[in-house]
Amino acid sequence: MRKFCYLFFSFALISIQASCQSSNETNKKIEAEAQATIEPVEVPPQNGLERAYFASGCFWCVEAIYESVKGVKESISGYSGGHTENPTYESSNTGRTGHAEAVEVIYNPEVVSFKTLVDVYFGSQNVTQVNGQGPDHGSQYRSIIFYQNPAQKEIIESKISELEKEYGEGKVAAQVLPFQKFWDAENYHQDYEKRNPTNPYIQNVSIPRLKRFQKKFPELLKEPADH
Repeated sequence: MRKFCYLFFSFALISIQASCQSSNETNKKIEAEAQATIEPVEVPPQNGLERAYFASGCFWCVEAIYESVKGVKESISGYSGGHTENPTYESSNTGRTGHAEAVEVIYNPEVVSFKTLVDVYFGSQNVTQVNGQGPDHGSQYRSIIFYQNPAQKEIIESKISELEKEYGEGKVAAQVLPFQKFWDAENYHQDYEKRNPTNPYIQNVSIPRLKRFQKKFPELLKEPADH
């Protein structure tokens, strides 16, 4: 219901979003200290393919964006970044599991690099929006970019430093967390945009977001036959 009613809530939440932004830098510093002792889990390549993990609002949107990128074999919707086992759509929506809607991106590193996937991540979202993207608000929609090793963390932090020169220090909302575990979402969430093109949320939020990305990064897109 929350996704179908997005138009009614967006304007009312603008002031809340502004208030959240003011404390974003402090929250990120606290979280960074808490995560400092946690070692990331590195997922080994399989058949020459690697995996990367991103959260950026509704996973329907993010899944479709990454699946349009050359070198990406598949993008899977799921949950990550929380403290509970076996999260579900219903439980994560409460905001009490700590999980965010996330995607697992399965890609060929010989075709597309992790650095490029990071560029796609930040280039397909509102980088300053706290706890949400577009009309979707709440901790389950927060932006998180996960790293599996020091090299990935360095790439992410370098990109954030670059963005903060444009937006201002502390304005980039994405959390940078060591990857721990990814939980697949329910089957009906997979390829949701592709399978439900007439859904109002898909038509009014997901597809416009995908088209904005495609217009911005035409050189990264798959050929039509590759989809």
